[in-house]
Formats: sequence, C-alpha cells, structure tokens
Amino acid sequence: MANDTLIKEEVELQDNSWEGGKPPFKVSYGKLMMWYFLLSDAFTFAGFLIAYGAIRFSSATWPIPDVVFSTVPFGLEEYFTFWGGHAPLLFVTFMSFLLIISSVTMVRAVQEGHRENKRGVVYWMFLTILGGLGFLGCQAWEWSNLIGKEHMTVTQNPFGTHTEGGTYLEGDGHHIHKGDTFRAGDGYLIHMDKKTHEFHKLAYKTESGEVKHQEMGPKAFGALFFFITGFHGFHVFSGVVFLIIIMINVMTGLYVKRKNGYEMVEKMGLYWHFVDLVWVFVFLVFYLL
Repeated sequence: MANDTLIKEEVELQDNSWEGGKPPFKVSYGKLMMWYFLLSDAFTFAGFLIAYGAIRFSSATWPIPDVVFSTVPFGLEEYFTFWGGHAPLLFVTFMSFLLIISSVTMVRAVQEGHRENKRGVVYWMFLTILGGLGFLGCQAWEWSNLIGKEHMTVTQNPFGTHTEGGTYLEGDGHHIHKGDTFRAGDGYLIHMDKKTHEFHKLAYKTESGEVKHQEMGPKAFGALFFFITGFHGFHVFSGVVFLIIIMINVMTGLYVKRKNGYEMVEKMGLYWHFVDLVWVFVFLVFYLL
C-alpha cells in the first residue's frame, strides 16, 4: 500500500514538472515581449550615442552647450543678459522636468490600475499625456529656434570652439562684442546680419598678432543633434499616441472585464519609463558634456 502511494506521488510530480501554459517568472507574454522590444531599442540608442561620442572626441573642436542652448522663449534671455549673464540650459532643464514628472504620473496610473480604479487610471494617464505633449512642444520650439534664428542645419553648424586665444576686431554677434578677448575653449557664434540673414566671419587677432577669420563649426554636430533628438522625439510622440488610445480604451471599460490590473497600462508604463531614461543619456551627452 505504501509503495502504491509513493508511485502515485512520483507520477503526479512528473506530470506537474512537464505541465505547460504557465508564464515564466510569473510574467505575461505581453510584458515579456515589451521587455524584449525595450532591450533591442536600448541597443539602438546606445549605438547612436556611442557613434556621437566617437565623432565628437575625434574632432578638433566642438560646440559648447552653454553657448548653443542658451536661448529661451519670449526673448527672456535678454533679461538674463541685462543682469550681466545668460541662461544656459534653462529651457532644456524645463523640458527634462516635464518628462520626469510625466514618468511619475505614469507610475500613479499603473498603481491605480492594480487597484482596478478606472477613474484614477484615466486621471493620471491624462496628466502623463499633457507632460508628453509639453515636452514635444518645447522640443519643437528648440528646433525652430536653432534652424530659423541660429541657422543650424544638418549640413551647417555656426557653433564651434576656439583653438587659440585672441581679440575680436569687428562684429557684435550673439554673445560676442567688439574688442572682447577670448581664450582657447571659449564658445563662439558666427555673426549673422539680422536684416539679410547672412553669415559673416568675424575677424580676430591672435595673441601672437596674426589676423584670422572664424570658420564654421563641425558639420557633424547639427546632423547628430537633429537625428538623435529627433529619434527620441519620435519615441515620445509614438508614446503619446498610444497613451491616448489606451486611455480611451480605459474610459470605455474595455479592460474592466479582464480583471488583470490593467496590464495594458502597465506595459505602456514600461515603454514610457524607458523613453524617460533614454532622455537622461541624451541630455547628458548633448547638453552637459
């Protein structure tokens, strides 16, 4: 009798060991596929940023972020200039703040989903969408300012870095005043005539007394900036579109019957947090280093 019981338990154990249909690590198929997608996308962004670093450190000169990204909307940079300074990275810091806050609101949406709180999910997802749209609006202004006013394109870069010290001989371009002295490493911007919108090379005298003219900055900067930030912006735009679709589905009660803690919202949260995390690295390489 005892032997029969042991044999029966062995058979049941073997049957359970080969039982299928259970998700690995208690993760659903949908979330597992989302992790696979995010991993492959992380490799893509890593490749772009590594390429940026390789090109940057192989170039003799490179634009200084404090000079390139010193403008803010509504002409507020003139206010900071009036007080004897400028506003480097002020606007992009606000952009980053919007995206980080939207990540917090996404966390709250996922939490409310686990509680099966339909109204809470809709509320926090709506705030997340506003944060994403705000970020996209700020990026659109930044691009239009760099292209329209600073005349930076994928093939032309007016920003650069001095490789030698000296004194300006003419012109009063952006952050440049006649007679100003500079040292190697100072950022500069080619003077642009406000009426004709034409660039003029500013003459300067080196410390050794030799007269030279400034050249345009490395072309690769504009191409890399617009491509990488544009690629990230496309991810944000896609995320906003999916957030709107999922929020509408939540409002119609589509996910209520599933009783799975609004898993679709959680999967969208993984994507949104990934987009926010990638921006941290983009912000680091373009705006801080």
